[in-house]
Amino acid sequence: MGSTPPYPVPLGFVFRSRAKDEKAAAADKAPLTDSKQPRDPQAPKGRPTPKRSEAQSQRRSVANTPMTRKEAARRQREERRTALERQRQALASGDERYLPARDKGPVRRFARDFIDSRFNIAEYFLPMAVVILVLSMIRVASLQNLALLLWLVVIVLIVLDSIVTGFRLKKRLAERFPDDNKRGAVAYALMRSLQMRRLRLPKPQVKRGERP
Repeated sequence: MGSTPPYPVPLGFVFRSRAKDEKAAAADKAPLTDSKQPRDPQAPKGRPTPKRSEAQSQRRSVANTPMTRKEAARRQREERRTALERQRQALASGDERYLPARDKGPVRRFARDFIDSRFNIAEYFLPMAVVILVLSMIRVASLQNLALLLWLVVIVLIVLDSIVTGFRLKKRLAERFPDDNKRGAVAYALMRSLQMRRLRLPKPQVKRGERP
């Protein structure tokens, strides 16, 4: 009879499957990853989150992807439409951020307020012109002569009122904004005075008689 081994061999060691041994070896060779490290939603499953520099470079490459001519034209139309809508709202509310270049700045704002705070003969030019035109169309000599006289009176009054308004505004601007560029502000204000108050843009922000 053969001799018995000095130490008994466990049966589990003998009958352990080769598949379990291969799985254990593969687990030992697999790299250890930090389970607490957050995973980027865009990264493939099982891969760590890319570095910030890599993510920024990926976003930059997407942003720099060349667009077709049609897409570029559509984007330009959308941006132009957005800018015009902001400008329209700014003209109604007086928001300085989105006003056109000709209306921006404290000098132009003061010029608008100066005109809007007083009565201007020029703002009644349009309704008076309509009345004069109607009188001149009536084939009555006296009415046509009256229309001509009214026309001359209106023109003279508008010129005189514009001269006085321009002189006063220029003086006030020199006192209020001695170091700012005031070029074109007086002409800008006189052109505004020719418009009826309710039709002015940007909308008046002061009441009549209120000192700007």
